[in-house]
Amino acid sequence: MMNKYVVLIFLFLLTIISVQGKNKSLKEIDFDTVPKRVVYKIIDGDTLTMDIYKPKGFRKHKKYATLVLFFGGGWKSGKLSQLEPQAKYFASRGMVTVLVDYRVETRQNTTPFEAVSDAKSAIRFLRSGAKTYNINPKKIAIMGASAGGHIAAATAMIPGLDEPNEDTSVSAAANALVLLNPVIDNGPGGYGYDRIGERYMEISPLHNIKKDAPPTIMFFGTKDQHVPVSAIKKFEVDMKAAGNRCDLHLYDGQPHGFFNKGRQNDDKYYIETVHESDLFLESIGYLKGKPTI
Repeated sequence: MMNKYVVLIFLFLLTIISVQGKNKSLKEIDFDTVPKRVVYKIIDGDTLTMDIYKPKGFRKHKKYATLVLFFGGGWKSGKLSQLEPQAKYFASRGMVTVLVDYRVETRQNTTPFEAVSDAKSAIRFLRSGAKTYNINPKKIAIMGASAGGHIAAATAMIPGLDEPNEDTSVSAAANALVLLNPVIDNGPGGYGYDRIGERYMEISPLHNIKKDAPPTIMFFGTKDQHVPVSAIKKFEVDMKAAGNRCDLHLYDGQPHGFFNKGRQNDDKYYIETVHESDLFLESIGYLKGKPTI
């Protein structure tokens, strides 16, 4: 009889442990992949938000390197989901990751100048709230696609275009840049010049390269239909001439947007660009260990 009770107690405890293990697993999945949506800016009746992913293995007293991601769309459109796979991957690697919404023409009837202002506001919001969001304010990298790559670079290289009511003593500059076929030249003949015009010097990254720009990695297809390879190569050369790190990865025959997940059946270029981005971030001390993709 005693043995029977012992067996029953053992099975009961085993069931509890099993259920707790399952609950913990589910909790960890939700914790790692479901972002927190916060408002970072309200302007002209528009409420701008960002989705913040906590890193895998999150500890509340630790400060994490952070990757902020800006979607593309020519400053005219775009959506957060474009770079969501990248955000989830780098959260799984131990970074806080942040998908940022910003104003675009089709939704708010705005220009590239407002998009840059929003990007700067977002970075200031995160730096100011570094303690709240467990961010290391000295390790904020920005990943941007196309026009998102433009505003990413602009945070680091373009003076001005700040909102009048913001505390400019808080830096809006990225500490590192991961640029996916970025719009880098807004000068005559460059992408967006028809919208920017003679104000291009205020907003064109190619025309505002300076010493001590953040370490940068760029991915570009040689058949990009929006930005010529020559502009990207000039940016690389000028960055290096100024003493800055700039790693350029060219993909032969690939068009604009080649890096997007789901673009190819095997996601070849999504995997390659994420893998190389991981190696780059590891090389500057933002990640540890080997890529998991």
